[in-house]
Amino acid sequence: MAEDEAAKRPGDGPLAGRVALVTGAGRGLGRAHARTLAAAGAAVVVNDLSVSVDGSAAEDDDLAARTAAAIVADGGQAAADRSDVSDFAGAEAAVRCALDTFGRLDILVNNAGILTGAELAELSQKDIERCLTVNVLGSAGTVRAAFGHMRARRYGRVVNTLSEAGLRTGCHAGVAYAAAKAALWGLTMALSDEAAPHGITVNAVSPGARTRMSQDHLDHAGHGLDLAPEHVSRVVLALVAESAADITGRVVHAAGGEVREYRLSREADTPLVRQLAGKEYV
Repeated sequence: MAEDEAAKRPGDGPLAGRVALVTGAGRGLGRAHARTLAAAGAAVVVNDLSVSVDGSAAEDDDLAARTAAAIVADGGQAAADRSDVSDFAGAEAAVRCALDTFGRLDILVNNAGILTGAELAELSQKDIERCLTVNVLGSAGTVRAAFGHMRARRYGRVVNTLSEAGLRTGCHAGVAYAAAKAALWGLTMALSDEAAPHGITVNAVSPGARTRMSQDHLDHAGHGLDLAPEHVSRVVLALVAESAADITGRVVHAAGGEVREYRLSREADTPLVRQLAGKEYV
């Protein structure tokens, strides 16, 4: 699905009457998510700080306003927000923007994140802390801020953004980023348990998409898939639909139209573990 398809007028789409907050929505995956949800009828709060990939430098362009303006130009409803969701105060401000502007919040897509790809010996404590703060605390804070409102209405859809870097070996994205995404997996699972009794689902996507964060790796790997972000947005749209009420605690990988679910499955024990467990089979 190309960006112009995601920009169709919403009309009375499947998300009509719903309000969504998408963090990190100024470009790339977040922008595609925001436009896809808006095209499906949702009013969208577009949150973005306009910072560099590693979060170390601010950029001049107000990307949140540009994405919101594009949605409005396509006939949708949107508001721009530049709160820093990496701390609880900023997360609360972003949620408050949705409540003050549209009166409710039904959907939360945690897409904001930074990449710190250095090897361990090259990382400072500050580097690791910043990566964990933005990628993990940023998602925990927005859910925390939205949870009371969603619980009171007994309805909510939350989608976090993981990465294969935190799900398996061989991705070479750097230890700080991998640790942050692995922690976010655990956060997603725990939140899904806590939220389920209140009509709130919590899932995650593991995206494979060509964005400024991934383009160097993809260029080096020579990937042949069509890795347009909109393929991932299609999965996000499915996870936030009203019909997805029984889907929670799931991690869905989407890349170039290929979709599969990650499961925390255990492979066969190694000989060492079999020995320690006192198992006699070989």
